[in-house]
Amino acid sequence: MNKKPMPRILIVEDELPMRTALADCLSAEGYRVLQAEDGKIGLQKAAEEKPDLVLLDVMMPRLAGISVCVELRRIGQKIPILMVTAKGQLQDKVKGLDAGADDYLIKPFSVDELLARIRALLRRFENRLQAVSVLKLDDNLIDLQRQTATRKGKALELTAKEFSILRLLAEREGEPVTREQFLDQVWSYTSFPTTRTVDNHIATLREKLGENPAKPNWILTVHGIGYRLILPKG
Repeated sequence: MNKKPMPRILIVEDELPMRTALADCLSAEGYRVLQAEDGKIGLQKAAEEKPDLVLLDVMMPRLAGISVCVELRRIGQKIPILMVTAKGQLQDKVKGLDAGADDYLIKPFSVDELLARIRALLRRFENRLQAVSVLKLDDNLIDLQRQTATRKGKALELTAKEFSILRLLAEREGEPVTREQFLDQVWSYTSFPTTRTVDNHIATLREKLGENPAKPNWILTVHGIGYRLILPKG
């Protein structure tokens, strides 16, 4: 049986010692490493080489990391992006996440934390690729890619957050998704919502889908944890 090749990670970092240390660390873990010494080269390599993940510094010459991130998303690249920066202010993190980054790591950081975040992002992206893109829930037809929904053939108005909730549930079909995971991946903690915010959104979503709140069919409550999605069979 052929072993699946290790993911390719593109390091976009202008400081040579840092770039070398990151490359050595990732290579030691078996990852295949690509490198770029500035944002412009990094953007070109990301678009052409299509790595499995981009490790992207924020402060760089020629093209800043935020601009690289924005451009990659603009041209339709869905590569997981982990931004790395010495800037730890909340507004900097919000700016990076709003630009399309999937996660944000502040220098200095431990090797263990870096590797854990990379594994989590790669796992999340793999789950996203394998997840169903169209949900058929009785009279509801929901296209998670196009972000369109109908109920009994008529347009169903779902918010961007509601589509994100359904997408996360679909990625982990049958498995519990904690309220904290919803907050992290749907809200990105940038607006400081509470776990009650998740419950309120789920309640509204169930109502739109026509679920009985006392006995839902698809979005089930996992008491003390969160929610899980059960798709109809057949």
